[in-house]
Amino acid sequence: MAPVFGKLAILQGFTPFAVVALRTGLAAGIMLAVMLVFHRRFLYIFPIGLVGCILAGAINGFGSLFYYMALSRLDASLGQLLYSLYPFFVALWLILDHQPPSRLTFFRITLATIAVLLLTSVPNRSVDPLGVLMMIGAAILYAMHLPINQRVLYEVPAPTVALYTLLSMSAVVVPAYLIFDRVWPSGDVPWLPVTALTFVTLFSRIALFLGVKKIGGMQTALLGLAELLIAILLSNVLLDESLSFVQWLGAVGLSVSLILVMYEKPVLPPHSGKTGWLSWIRPPNLPKDAFGPYE
Repeated sequence: MAPVFGKLAILQGFTPFAVVALRTGLAAGIMLAVMLVFHRRFLYIFPIGLVGCILAGAINGFGSLFYYMALSRLDASLGQLLYSLYPFFVALWLILDHQPPSRLTFFRITLATIAVLLLTSVPNRSVDPLGVLMMIGAAILYAMHLPINQRVLYEVPAPTVALYTLLSMSAVVVPAYLIFDRVWPSGDVPWLPVTALTFVTLFSRIALFLGVKKIGGMQTALLGLAELLIAILLSNVLLDESLSFVQWLGAVGLSVSLILVMYEKPVLPPHSGKTGWLSWIRPPNLPKDAFGPYE
């Protein structure tokens, strides 16, 4: 739903910087308020885990800026199609972290990539090259933040990771809006798309990190491609966008890649988390006598 509501907000008078700042800042504020009142136990996180969340949030914050700037130049469906290349980049980052995907995962990535190529086949329509580059850049940055959060999620609850990642994203996108944009929509601009986008961001972030914690970043990324099908359907209904026959073939291929997730094995921490480019993200070691002589 995010690209559709985001595109609606932009078409109705919000700038891309305002959209990303409002949806991220409001979602982070709502989540922080709920936790302060009802779930304070989720506020605790070990220091290195917090650093990991800050890093992931900053990376994803810059990716969000690229995403919504690209969305202002591209159709919502086409933009989401390009963004859906991120599982390929997730696989690359996980390989660098000594977590090579399985053969089935490689097959699903290949199938999904072919499907996306078919989906991006837009006949008789010019595509903004800068918008395409920005959307691919957003996909690369989004893919990078998933393995970082996956490391933190080995030891930290998903709501905690979602909160600190959203707060870190806000620390990037809100100053970016205040420095480079500061354009406020006129009083008669409807706020429904931005409000809907805020709650979509809030609940999807919690669901995202619950998924990463349970099945890992790679499988979450591949399952996340389902958002592409939802974006296509809603774009057709709300934005009057449509797909060609070849693009629908790509949608079928993508659906097959999603269905094959049922045959994947559960993810396990890589070698006790002591190797890879993200091996520094782990809880501090406790002394042997920390729990007394009976432990």
